[in-house]
Amino acid sequence: MLTYRKIARCVFVWGFAFLIHSGACGEEAVAEKTAIETRVLAKTSNSWDGNILPGYPQGQSEITVLDIKIPPGVKLPTHLHPVMNAGYMVSGELTVVTERGDILHLKEGEAIVEVVDTWHYGYNEGDKPAEIVVFYAGAEGSPISEYRQDAE
Repeated sequence: MLTYRKIARCVFVWGFAFLIHSGACGEEAVAEKTAIETRVLAKTSNSWDGNILPGYPQGQSEITVLDIKIPPGVKLPTHLHPVMNAGYMVSGELTVVTERGDILHLKEGEAIVEVVDTWHYGYNEGDKPAEIVVFYAGAEGSPISEYRQDAE
């Protein structure tokens, strides 16, 4: 019988859950474990346009997670992010364009490490809504996005 103590020896949690099997777990744990897979979506020191990411902001850290849905044919206003952020495209497609003319076509299942302090916009030229979950690493009381005053 699998006891709590046996299970505790088999499981190690660090950020995301990983199931680790060792000789101390026994055959019962092997038979009962769930197959957990981990896939690195992004790991980089650069944003998608190749620029080096800045350091973390000073002050009390604050993480913001947004689920953004962009209908077909919609263009986001020109904006910039003064903090690092990364996202995962849940569904649909999104085209991101910087004011320098760099273009990224982001598709469902892909990750993005966004540009920082760079004016850009995104638009959904697809025929279904684009949904992206974005994680911002900012500081308490500081904005995660700024919009250009002369933006359309």
